[in-house]
Amino acid sequence: MMSSVNHEDFAHLKIPLESILSATNNFAKEKIMYTDYIDDFEKRYRGQLLWSEEMIYVIVRRLVKEQDGVEQQFWMEISMLSSLNHKNLVSLVGFCDENDEKIIVIKSLDGLTWLTRGSLNRYLGNPILLTWVRRLEISVGIAQALSYIHYDDSHNFSVIHRNIDSLSIQLNKDWEPKLGGFIRSVKIKVSERHNSFNTDKVWSTDGYTDPTYIETKSVNHKSDMYSFGIVMFELLCGRKAVIEGDQDNKYLASVAVAHYREKKLNEIIDSGLWNQMDFQSFDTFAEIAYECLNEERSQRPNIDEIVARLEKALELQLEHVRRFFSSIILS
Repeated sequence: MMSSVNHEDFAHLKIPLESILSATNNFAKEKIMYTDYIDDFEKRYRGQLLWSEEMIYVIVRRLVKEQDGVEQQFWMEISMLSSLNHKNLVSLVGFCDENDEKIIVIKSLDGLTWLTRGSLNRYLGNPILLTWVRRLEISVGIAQALSYIHYDDSHNFSVIHRNIDSLSIQLNKDWEPKLGGFIRSVKIKVSERHNSFNTDKVWSTDGYTDPTYIETKSVNHKSDMYSFGIVMFELLCGRKAVIEGDQDNKYLASVAVAHYREKKLNEIIDSGLWNQMDFQSFDTFAEIAYECLNEERSQRPNIDEIVARLEKALELQLEHVRRFFSSIILS
């Protein structure tokens, strides 16, 4: 892993606490964002920030300072986000490190916080708003973002995300995805990106985290592939990673894998979604998701391979839609 960051390198990104308080009306309750944004590590607030003589709409992430490792993870995320630039990643505005506060400020999607659709997990069960085409487009966008943080040569480091779930994926008004949640990520040297790394603590998100990582405390890029596979199954089945009210089949991972092996995935897919699917597109997508959950980490597909296959699945679905509408026009 890469060594600790030099805080002075980010002085230009400092935002006074006074400005943060003004933007959030002193962290007012009504400024807290949707409950699905809140976890044990941070609270999120919407606000307007006067910055560089311009009023901008922002999301203010106030980290819970009692959490273990918050100082290190705070600076690591600032280090990464200040160096990363991709259409499917959230954009950093700056940070605040005053009065024992640890705050990260990111740009609100579309400029206006109330036009931001929120996190992906809010729409998983809605096949009308989140159509199969949109689900494929979201998958392609996040896969491209992961390819960028894992392997792109435009930055001199690689990132293991460690926190991929449908909460860390935000959607703008056009349903374009933005991957965030880098607070638990690991920054490594480019020369080491095919290695595995032992960690002192496992950052586990129920239903998403690579079992090999939990068992061994060893993490690598293929750990991200497992979590991405869970998100793909969420999109495919229209269900969340943790299935509420079913203690015998609590996790989507085990349910989806069992149904895939028995060729019965259609039984756990929303009928409104199933009826939209081109079967070749479905087969390609389901196969990728299943491979991502391989117990043997080395056997999980590489993200660049996944990007190409997902783009093909999207192409097949769009052709299916074109044929459908052509048949209506001709009939």
